[in-house]
Amino acid sequence: MASTNPGIVSHDSGEVSKAIRFVPLENNPEVMSSLVHKLGLSSELSWHDVYSLDDPSLLAFVPRPAHALLLVFPVSSAYEKARMEEDSSLPDYTGTGSEEEILWFKQTIGNACGLMGLIHATCNGMPRDLIAPSTPLSHLITKAMPLGPSSRAKLIESSDDLAAAHASAAAEGDTSAPSAEDRIDLHYVAFVKSAKGNLWELDGRRKGPLNRGKLEDGEDVLSEKAVEMGPKRFLKREEEVGGGEMRFSILALGPGF
Repeated sequence: MASTNPGIVSHDSGEVSKAIRFVPLENNPEVMSSLVHKLGLSSELSWHDVYSLDDPSLLAFVPRPAHALLLVFPVSSAYEKARMEEDSSLPDYTGTGSEEEILWFKQTIGNACGLMGLIHATCNGMPRDLIAPSTPLSHLITKAMPLGPSSRAKLIESSDDLAAAHASAAAEGDTSAPSAEDRIDLHYVAFVKSAKGNLWELDGRRKGPLNRGKLEDGEDVLSEKAVEMGPKRFLKREEEVGGGEMRFSILALGPGF
């Protein structure tokens, strides 16, 4: 199952605010790494391209352990149907507080799904321990922890630090950035291993975080079990409905160079 790089990515839903829109980020490990480092994540971790989920020789190029994945994909009618069907059976997420296993944010900013994926990937699991104090990410975690989803979303909307760092990163890519008003029909979803060992699918367009199953101590998010429960489960459904392999790209958050 090979991946391709779809370049600039983002996607809006009916719940995304039309008042606030960002210029989409380019799906580029250097750009993503630069952004999370500016926001406070240690340079001990960086983003890396994942060129295959099946080929051991290509997977060997990805520094391990991998603590989070960003899956980038075209938003198909099959995906939207499956998303709405699953969400219809779920309650709206209301988790708050320090005992919450995962810190999840609802997306309310247009074209900000790349930023949301980065926030979800770095503010959960092991990467959270490598966020420096007195940085935009550390402040975000501290302020967001006691809040519900709506208030957390407003926190991101009002953050000048996040907006400025995002704007700088959006101008760094290898391709010309589109306008903030453009509708880009591609989307990010993050997969993260929590401190309790569960694999979580994190997407600000969903009703909340989705627990996809338990991982053992030695299994990272690119382990065979994690890939089957996360990205492959997702991609197989798209292939079956669409009649062929879908276009997608994956980045992994792992040890930096």
